[in-house]
Amino acid sequence: MIDIHQNFDKKDTRSGFGAGLAELGRTNPNVVALCADLIGSLKMEKFIEENPERFFQIGIAEANMIGIAAGLTVGGKIPFTGTFANFSTGRVYDQIRQSVAYSEKNVKICASHAGLTLGEDGATHQILEDIGLMKMLPGMTVINTCDYNQTKAATIAIAEHEGPVYLRFGRPVLPVFIPEDMPFEIGKGINLREGKDITIVATGHLVWESLLAADELEKEGISCEVINIHTIKPLDEEIILNSVKKTGRIITAEEHNILGGLGESVARLLTTKHPMKQGFVAVQDSFGESGTPAQLMAKYGIDKNGVIKAVKEQF
Repeated sequence: MIDIHQNFDKKDTRSGFGAGLAELGRTNPNVVALCADLIGSLKMEKFIEENPERFFQIGIAEANMIGIAAGLTVGGKIPFTGTFANFSTGRVYDQIRQSVAYSEKNVKICASHAGLTLGEDGATHQILEDIGLMKMLPGMTVINTCDYNQTKAATIAIAEHEGPVYLRFGRPVLPVFIPEDMPFEIGKGINLREGKDITIVATGHLVWESLLAADELEKEGISCEVINIHTIKPLDEEIILNSVKKTGRIITAEEHNILGGLGESVARLLTTKHPMKQGFVAVQDSFGESGTPAQLMAKYGIDKNGVIKAVKEQF
């Protein structure tokens, strides 16, 4: 169980990616990195400093980056591509579909600045459709991490996974609450808080917000179980079903459009294996806008208060 009242360090998840990539540079000689002119934003400096011959600066040519990455796999390399989530998916969807997913290439598509918490850059950069785009591609593994430590661990883990991966992380500084030594297993959720009245299935930045909400709700006599689903695809069906069979209620929480994300994957699971009512915390089929991450999360109902509201609506 995570004690949210600890004095946690605060770091951004993109720095966890940078740290994980740097470690891979030291331990796996087949790992190479490509970037679309956003080295600083993706925190790739240490990898480049230590492995200059294994880094390729492609420039603002994201489609070309994906094609080059796919080609590098033919020679046994494990390419990690880096740019903003909007450019990692929407701008290059055709190349990912044809050259990576359909061709079953071992490319790791690493995407920063996802969701509303990109903040002041506004709606054009705040992609809220990327999880849906990626999870619909056959053979694509989709991972959305919740803090620095988990992002670092996921970055290292996906290098050992054979096949295309979409790794999603973000820009804001958040508490580092996942223990550094907690194993990262693709496709296996983590029960962060035991509860008996309702299940909260959360991913990414909404995991911390859900833990905050659960703490508040406990004071009102509502016991929440909080499950961190860091892997959207393949979904850990067992951990979700075991929880809802105990609690009898469920909401999902994500920094993504309500259409196509974690919530819909869980709804499909429940419809086929354990029909029940489900609540959703997500952006309600709209684009974002410019503002601070906190302002936007509050306005679009995907912060702690949004989770609390959704939980209470299930009673």
